[in-house]
Amino acid sequence: MIKATYIDHMGSDLSVVNAARVSFGKKSDWIPRVHNGEAKRLSQKDTKLINYLAKHKHISPFGHAFASFHVKAPLFVHAQLVKHKFLRVNTISRRYVDSEPELFCPDVWRGRSVDKKQGSTGEVKVEDYMPVLISSNKSTVIPSDEFGNTWDVIEDQLDGALALYDALLKMNVAPEQARMVLPQSMMTEWYWSGSLDAFADMCNLRLKDDTQHETTLVAEQIDQIMLDLFPVSWQALMENDNED
Repeated sequence: MIKATYIDHMGSDLSVVNAARVSFGKKSDWIPRVHNGEAKRLSQKDTKLINYLAKHKHISPFGHAFASFHVKAPLFVHAQLVKHKFLRVNTISRRYVDSEPELFCPDVWRGRSVDKKQGSTGEVKVEDYMPVLISSNKSTVIPSDEFGNTWDVIEDQLDGALALYDALLKMNVAPEQARMVLPQSMMTEWYWSGSLDAFADMCNLRLKDDTQHETTLVAEQIDQIMLDLFPVSWQALMENDNED
């Protein structure tokens, strides 16, 4: 299962406010207990300041609040997400770890986008077909009732990769080489840390409609956690992403 888990954070909405106000030698504080039972909240003036900063792209104050996550996802998702700038990444390594891999399989196979070089649209019923290799670089598709279920073929391929990996390890092949036979569907995990603005940049991109679904699953989870941790700042950064 694709999962982003909260690990730790530093700072708050107030950290953003005071990072901005220090330019004028000023400092704000929380408003104490209010009628709804919250222990503290920002003043209306400080809330307006955060929204002003986000709207006018004064981003540096948002760099003084941080969060860390543990993310578990397939390799092909990891490859896309770790491209984002200013987010620190430390990933489990199969140079050192040779435990049994866990493989990801989607609930739905999506169709290729008809108007873009990337992305997807609709659903493909792969169980109705089976690819049959006819040369080194071409294949044809034949109804499954003649040859069996495509899911069985996929599972056989994945099981074969795991069996080969295990066999190489039993031959005493170094894990750093044996891992080359593992598929892109293998689950990996990493620590992902960064500032408020860096995670907002990631989520603003990965929550768009044309983003790969599996990366969106990670962004959705981080989005909700960041909203809980930094409610004023996060909402301001997300709402003002597309404004000039």
